[in-house]
Amino acid sequence: QVQLVESGGGLVQAGGSLRLSCAASGSILSINAMGWFRQAPGKQRELVASITSGGKTTYVDSVKGRFTISTDNAKNTVYLQMNSLKPEDTAVYYCNADVEYYSGRYTYTTKPWGQGTQVTVSS
Repeated sequence: QVQLVESGGGLVQAGGSLRLSCAASGSILSINAMGWFRQAPGKQRELVASITSGGKTTYVDSVKGRFTISTDNAKNTVYLQMNSLKPEDTAVYYCNADVEYYSGRYTYTTKPWGQGTQVTVSS
């Protein structure tokens, strides 16, 4: 009922920048929070950044000061601006959202995942 579609990954040199986008679509009533996770080969998926509907943000320590998460509520879209990229930022980045949606007369909550987008930072 709710889909997340990511874009914006790619290959960049160390010190460069990328901006990831994630658009939610479907029968959405509200989005309580959105976040970006990443998973590098052989490692567990980790939360990189999150933002609530009230605008409160959190970041993993390794990206503080370099990454910025933001939303366009009118477009149900979350962004991750990544600056000063490092080789250790290389991973597949996934979008996740805490969404309330409707189906018929009923409302539900769901936390869907996007399909993932590859970010590769070369040294």
